[in-house]
Amino acid sequence: MSSISASSPACALLRQEVLDLHAYHVPDSSGYIKLDAMENPYLLPPALRGEIAEAVASAAINRYPDPGAASLKEKIRSLTGLPQGMDVLLGNGSDELIQLLAMAVNKPGATLLSVEPSFVMYRMIATFTGMRYTGVPLVTNSGTEIFSLDLPVTLAAIKRDQPALVFLAYPNNPTGNLFPADAVAQIIEASPGLVVVDEAYYAFASNSFIPQLARYPNLLVMRTFSKLGMAGLRLGFLAGSTAWLEQLEKLRLPYNVGVLPQLVAGKLLEHHEVLLRQAEQIKLDRTKLYSQLGEIAAVRVYPSEANFLLFRVANATAVFEGLKQRGVLIKNLSGGHPMLNDCLRVTVGMHAENEKFMAALRETITQLA
Repeated sequence: MSSISASSPACALLRQEVLDLHAYHVPDSSGYIKLDAMENPYLLPPALRGEIAEAVASAAINRYPDPGAASLKEKIRSLTGLPQGMDVLLGNGSDELIQLLAMAVNKPGATLLSVEPSFVMYRMIATFTGMRYTGVPLVTNSGTEIFSLDLPVTLAAIKRDQPALVFLAYPNNPTGNLFPADAVAQIIEASPGLVVVDEAYYAFASNSFIPQLARYPNLLVMRTFSKLGMAGLRLGFLAGSTAWLEQLEKLRLPYNVGVLPQLVAGKLLEHHEVLLRQAEQIKLDRTKLYSQLGEIAAVRVYPSEANFLLFRVANATAVFEGLKQRGVLIKNLSGGHPMLNDCLRVTVGMHAENEKFMAALRETITQLA
């Protein structure tokens, strides 16, 4: 419950669902090795930074941005190889797009369905918009705890609840695994409403549903550039049929992507290969970090196709605090969902950051033993 007292006028004005919510918490990371938010840890090459600085210096920030972001959209269409008849809708990160989609389909009694644990904003935005929410638990196979998709239960929930909107994070956050493509296809085919495959971590994964957009009329693919190295720009996009996007466009707030995000993102996409090389390095470092975590008897680390690793350790909160005391900030997921008890999530950083994290983790576990 929020800190608003029962006698406050807000209690009479605000929906109870809002009063019961907790705001999305972003901890202060000052002074820490920051491995908590799935960001790309690498700076841009100096020459590219100079090119961007020159472009920004002459930007018309006294004018409103291009409302349609035509140039940026064209670069995205070209880089993603969208099938014919498909287009993109831009958002201020993925969060705005999730909210826009929920607003669009929220007829009385409409349901938003996802799996759990997954990206917390699916449930939160369902609450924001007053939608019913169905969370289908992921399962463990023979006690292996790989957070697999329970396809029969998911299909049964779809048949029962007839969701207007389904979100599937691909790979999933915070577990990092990529659900089987054939299972995702069955969910798309069984769903009466829109299915959004959220590919926030596409640069680190082995598969994408963008090539399948023309095959499924109810499929949309959502991506953000935040994980690729543009977190500060807050830029995401929704790809799909123009028939859907033309309707969603009506709900997009004017000028939602500013002059500087359009300009800088456009420049970075002209040098997309630079960001992809950084992503390849992160994937190599992910493999090494996974191996190092697996060598610690007290740690259980889970496979990942994202730029982070989920791991389980006894006394996770104490381990989390011990890491902070040693100058390393990761994400404590314990208590957020029953399946995540004693789970922590670490972003793959640069080599030196990963080594400092591992040293701090070993010291902390030894101290707590």
